[in-house]
Amino acid sequence: MLKNVLVALDGSEIAERVIETLNDLVFSSDTKVILCHVFPTPESKMQLSTDSPHRQSSNLPDFHIEKLLLNYKEKLAFNSELELVTGDPAEEIIRLANIHKADLIIIGSRGLTGMKRIVLGSVSTQVVEEANCSVFVVKPT
Repeated sequence: MLKNVLVALDGSEIAERVIETLNDLVFSSDTKVILCHVFPTPESKMQLSTDSPHRQSSNLPDFHIEKLLLNYKEKLAFNSELELVTGDPAEEIIRLANIHKADLIIIGSRGLTGMKRIVLGSVSTQVVEEANCSVFVVKPT
């Protein structure tokens, strides 16, 4: 049984798909779902990949992201809470998963392949490789 689920979100189209997928899953009434967003530091902005959880939203004010996450939260058929943090996306997602003792991380992937994936990297791949729990990667349609 899943007790704690961490969901990494951003303002991109894949975030909408992550929420749709999340709503299709069945959780027990005592499952804790944490919706998170990572704001990049100036150093991590230079290293962001195309599939990092804030690429398109990095120029938006913090309050806009919080409003967006609150909107996502309202779309869910179960209770959830928000976590807004700053840092390297993959590192912060893994850190939050450890803090909340997540049984599962749900993250989107933009589906980069070939040289783009090699050059730009992938937050979802790093999370899959380094997380201490299972990771559910939602891919684009």
